[in-house]
Amino acid sequence: MRIKKYILTLVLCTFSLCTSAQLLYEISGNGTNQKSYLLATNRYVDMQFLDTIPNVFACFGKCHKVLTEFAMQDYEAIAALRQAAILPDSIKLSNFYSEKEYKFIDDALRITLSMGLDKLCRMKPAYLTEMYRTELMKQWLQYDEQRSMESFFESVAAERNIPVVGLDDVGETMYMLFDREPFHWQCSELLKVIEYPENEVKQERAIKALYLNGLLTDIAYQVSGPDNTTSISFSDYQVYCQRNEQWVKRLKNDLKEGACFITLNAVYLGGEKGLIEQLRNAGYRVRPVNRRFNFKQ
Repeated sequence: MRIKKYILTLVLCTFSLCTSAQLLYEISGNGTNQKSYLLATNRYVDMQFLDTIPNVFACFGKCHKVLTEFAMQDYEAIAALRQAAILPDSIKLSNFYSEKEYKFIDDALRITLSMGLDKLCRMKPAYLTEMYRTELMKQWLQYDEQRSMESFFESVAAERNIPVVGLDDVGETMYMLFDREPFHWQCSELLKVIEYPENEVKQERAIKALYLNGLLTDIAYQVSGPDNTTSISFSDYQVYCQRNEQWVKRLKNDLKEGACFITLNAVYLGGEKGLIEQLRNAGYRVRPVNRRFNFKQ
């Protein structure tokens, strides 16, 4: 009896490992001519982690196009985004904070970014929030932009003259980054992130741990749950779900042609409204690469 229990426990543990560590998916069916592949990424994970994802390089080698959220190799678009991050002349950041709050933000930025509001006051609050968060992750999660897995395949594709296509155009990206939230909300969020930086770090550390174990659905719950009070919260997750619906429509022609390699942040993929489930609902067959069991992520 003990032997049977041991074997059952071993099988269940093996099943758990196989079903949890799923970051690479194969997309087929629904009129597709060739298979495409979908890779979940996390910007705070080193590119070396890609070596632990079975067949990821082989799948990439089969593809003739890379699809991602926004094509970072489009330097004209990057320049446009930088311009969009600047406040209109009619708006002064100091008008939205008390003198004490303004000084508090200034001091924090000087300590963390080595620049104060004397140089940064013309930037939109959403941009300052992202700058501040990025520096936090460099300090506490050892984030290295140059070694991030997030843009690895996009960079390789650019070197090999493989087309890289963004699912969002520059206008949509500008809106998502700088104008989606009302200005006064952006101001409140910047202050909150600077007041409670430990919440941001704790959240990203938790998401990273879930990612390293391939738990995409758990990542969706981590972001959308009621306990999340960080700058990326339930309202943001709702927007992600709406984008997923649009992305499925935009992917239709590319998937029909096939041989696409799609790289997206893991936060978009898991859960009932994640991109994986949205693709399945649209009629595509989406299954983990190298799966040993027939299960649904």
